[in-house]
Amino acid sequence: MQALIGKKNVGLKHNFMTTAKPKDIDEYIAGFPKGTQKLLEQIRATIKKLVPDAEETIRYGIPTFNLNGHYLIYFAGYKKHIGLYPVPGGNETFAKDFSSYKTSGKGTIQFSLDKPMPLNLITKIVKFRVKGNLQRTKKEMKK
Repeated sequence: MQALIGKKNVGLKHNFMTTAKPKDIDEYIAGFPKGTQKLLEQIRATIKKLVPDAEETIRYGIPTFNLNGHYLIYFAGYKKHIGLYPVPGGNETFAKDFSSYKTSGKGTIQFSLDKPMPLNLITKIVKFRVKGNLQRTKKEMKK
């Protein structure tokens, strides 16, 4: 999840090898070309609409949404794609949805910058993550 930290970022305003970590999501997004900024903002707005109580922060140098004291979802911009983390791997519900995208066994999915962001799929992933987050919170409250 190092995203752009410590890597040379050809074509990006930020070069995290020499620039400090962004202080917030606005600063993070501002470091990308306009087209990428628009896509990152679409993802951000989708998450905020679904989970208005989630806290925005930067963690591991990338945009993070926390809910109930736990991370909910991360997203990160790259030269040719945007990554979303974590996503439900090995879940039959998502198998068909994920088939059009590059994924990894580490719970990541990549959305190409040259295609529209699949906001319906992002919505489905975030809702799944919220459900898991709420279940985790309930378990912790029983302890």
